Amino acid sequence: MTAIEDSVALVTGGQRGIGKALVEHLLARGARKVYATAREPRPSDDPRIEPVFLDVTHNHSVTDLAEQAPDVDLVINNAGVLHPAPLLTGDLAKVFATFDTNVYGPLRVAQAFAPVLARNGGGALVNIHSFLSWAAGSGAYGASKAALWSLTNTLRIELAGQHTQVVGVHLGFADTDMVAAIPTEKIAPADVARAVLDGVANGESEVLVDEVTRMFKAALAGPVENLTLPSLRR
Repeated sequence: MTAIEDSVALVTGGQRGIGKALVEHLLARGARKVYATAREPRPSDDPRIEPVFLDVTHNHSVTDLAEQAPDVDLVINNAGVLHPAPLLTGDLAKVFATFDTNVYGPLRVAQAFAPVLARNGGGALVNIHSFLSWAAGSGAYGASKAALWSLTNTLRIELAGQHTQVVGVHLGFADTDMVAAIPTEKIAPADVARAVLDGVANGESEVLVDEVTRMFKAALAGPVENLTLPSLRR
């Protein structure tokens, strides 16, 4: 388990939506400092928040940040994109962009910050997935989250030797700008942040935030047809 109190955290995509809620809840639980990244970082009135630039699709941006933040002991990979890109008919450029941000972005961050975490005692690496890691029918986005899930499970093994806790977080649709146009029941970002930090503090390897996520996780043991989004079933 990783203590939240007195920790120094990094939250990618930390100025909007779930990322913003994570920053707020980290501070409420006693984090000493939080690096909140964005492509266009905005200043903060809270001296415990350090807004920093990060573009997870560029290697130098990630490695520069790792040099700038040598005190981090908790990394939360939250930044992501949702492009409307069906696999067969979608623009391949959007498919590639989705994977570059949602898969290779977290991997770049993990590679750059693994040595930082090791020097600071191990700490924790958290990757934000989705129930769409398991539910078919969401094109490139779901495929990228499935890839991130696999990546997280392998990172857990590779980082075990340096005592880094690796946490995979799965959730349904959260009430953020990214999915504002999707007419469905949504989870409050604060509830997501609370579940994530409870999981970190309790030493968990996987956090299933809501009931739809738990339903799809259970369905993995059954026929693959059960892993289709309900709206697409015939």
